[in-house]
Amino acid sequence: MAKAKKPKHVAIAGNIGAGKTTLTEMLSKHYRWIPQFEDVDHNPYLMDFYDDMTRWSFNLQIYFLNSRYGTILQLQKGKKNIIQDRTIYEDANIFAPNLHAMGLMTTRDFENYESLFDLMASFVKPPDLLIYLRASVPTLVKQIQARGRDYESSIRIDYLTRLNERYEAWISEYTDGKLLIIETDNLDFTKNPEDLSLIIDKINAELNGLF
Repeated sequence: MAKAKKPKHVAIAGNIGAGKTTLTEMLSKHYRWIPQFEDVDHNPYLMDFYDDMTRWSFNLQIYFLNSRYGTILQLQKGKKNIIQDRTIYEDANIFAPNLHAMGLMTTRDFENYESLFDLMASFVKPPDLLIYLRASVPTLVKQIQARGRDYESSIRIDYLTRLNERYEAWISEYTDGKLLIIETDNLDFTKNPEDLSLIIDKINAELNGLF
């Protein structure tokens, strides 16, 4: 009897407004994978955070860390192929360090966060394939405005710029698994089937050997 294949974990990474959630939904339908979305609608800290980042930065990052850690544990116990909207590694390598560097999270809170992340990371495995959606700040701003979330209206350009810089630094050193970088500035996979097909072709090339 053939041995059952281990379920695979594909994750989509990218800055705020890069198109992670939309692409996660589209790929889950195409491949019949189980989608795992970032729960922004029921996040009890998100609106408060954008109103007062210094006050709520630590609370928000701990909430995300706990939520994503629980999701990954469920993925590892499951028997189905999963596609995930944003990873636990982005919180630790991009968002929390950026808040600390901008003076929006205290050193005490940041060190506490790092210690907790290191402990949690020792119990989880990275995705089998990481898809990074690279987008310039003008593209991010355009897409954030288009989706019209009230709590995102106050996001500062310098905040997005710093996040983009940290994403690029993280991706340039990523060695935990297969990595696929998608340049999105000249793509509109939500409206153009050809653009989505291009992305799917690239993913298929990376998936050869995983499934």
